Formats: sequence, C-alpha cells, structure tokens
Amino acid sequence: MEIEVKIRGLMMDPNSGTPIVILKDVNSETLLPIWVGAYEANAIALEIEKIATQRPMTHDLLRNLIVEMGARVERVVVTELRDNTFFAVIEMRSSSGDFMMLDSRPSDAIALALRADCPIYVNEEVIQASHSLSGEQAEESGETGSGEDDEWPDVIGEAGDLPM
Repeated sequence: MEIEVKIRGLMMDPNSGTPIVILKDVNSETLLPIWVGAYEANAIALEIEKIATQRPMTHDLLRNLIVEMGARVERVVVTELRDNTFFAVIEMRSSSGDFMMLDSRPSDAIALALRADCPIYVNEEVIQASHSLSGEQAEESGETGSGEDDEWPDVIGEAGDLPM
C-alpha cells in the first residue's frame, strides 16, 4: 500500500551535517526522514521558498523537458529501502495516455514533484523498514524511547506542513 506524504521539513543532521528531508503522512503523524545530498536539498529548499533563479536549475530543466514533450508527472513514489538506501520512481503520462515510469533518487523525485505540483507517495513497507532500522540502531547505541515518532517532532518544532 502507498501512503501520501507532504514535506514536513528540511533540516541538517546534527551528527553528520547531511541534509534531511522529513516526509509526513498526510493522514497521521508518521514521519520518514530521508538523507539527501547538499545540491538536492538546495533544489528542494529553493522550490519550497519559491526563490527564482536566473537560469533553470537541473530539476527545472527536467520539468520543462517533460512538459515540452507533452507529458506530465502524475506522482512520485519512494518505493524501497535497501541497504540503507532509498529508491524512488517518477510516474508520468504522455499526451497520448501512455504510462511511463523512471527510476530516480528520492531527492530528485521530490525536487521534481515540487516543480510539477504532483503528489508524493511512500510504500508502507519503506516506512516500516525505516522504523525497524531506526529501532535497531537505537538498541545498538543503547538509546531508549519509542523511536522516531517521538524524536523527530522535537527536532522539527511546531511548524506546519510546508506548502507544495
């Protein structure tokens, strides 16, 4: 089953200094952190803040190419978590109605989804695997608590869901 999510926040991991995109289930308080690269985080942040650049960024170029070819991005889906790496797909439809699916990194798919104004989904198994992984890491490090659902809201604060 796939769960629709929104971007809840964009933050820096205090331990590694790596950007993290926080996705939140639209129907619950479930959160999914995805570590992303600095350039992708910048592309996501620019679009969230609606900051226009003088020249098209890579994700703007990709959106423009899709539109000019007569296709549209219908949605993006974070499909898998394997060996601590997230995987995603971009689902598109051509002007003739043909369905197309492109393999993508989640960060690129999210940056494109913001520009294409389409929904973001996560496979339920990915969320479960992420929470299981977090629980195992907490046990190994001797941390206690009930997991990410308790930890992330304190880090993010009281801000509402970011606009898409």
